[in-house]
Amino acid sequence: MAQRYRLVQVIGTGGMGRVWLGRDEVIGREVAIKELLLPAGLDAQQRALLCQRAMREARLAGQLNHPGIVTVHDVVEYHGTPMIVMEFVRGGSLSDAIRSQGALPPDQVAYLATSMLSALRVAHQAGIVHRDLKPANVLLSGDRVVITDFGIARLTGDVPLTTDGSIVGTPAYMAPEQGTGAAITPATDMWSLGATLYAAVEGRPPYQGQDFMTTLSMLLT
Repeated sequence: MAQRYRLVQVIGTGGMGRVWLGRDEVIGREVAIKELLLPAGLDAQQRALLCQRAMREARLAGQLNHPGIVTVHDVVEYHGTPMIVMEFVRGGSLSDAIRSQGALPPDQVAYLATSMLSALRVAHQAGIVHRDLKPANVLLSGDRVVITDFGIARLTGDVPLTTDGSIVGTPAYMAPEQGTGAAITPATDMWSLGATLYAAVEGRPPYQGQDFMTTLSMLLT
């Protein structure tokens, strides 16, 4: 890929992308490569919009320099699909830890909180709001806590890449303003951080319905 990167195996799949374990053949290091997954049935304009969003993710995340934020090395196009090359963080996600261990010890959650706050402070000072902070987007590698997937982040004050009125985020962890279409601010991430820490302490998210709309209704009522 791009005469430099080799795809090894799929290591994760989310709503917007597939993540590969890859290898940078020039430097000789392992990397994580995010491939944008385009839903079927999109017209050319919609496909272009999603590709633009992927490029935005790389540009935004590439501006940030903090040990608690995954490092973006490169972005290339492969068979018409944007591929975002990032550092490979060994270890699982906070979601994995909650799933396997249940409620985490309070001192561990306190450490997670201070680590994520430090990373978010850097992002917010740069005018960047994550908008989808949740346990699945927090990686744990030894003592390192790393926020990843700025795929639906946007630069505060810049033109949003989502359709007006659309809901962006994960309802179990999103702030109420995301469910009503109100303005998104750094406070939005603070709500999601609180919901994420709640899940770490309690072993379950603060809102958990049978489906997207049920969970959203629980959040807004």
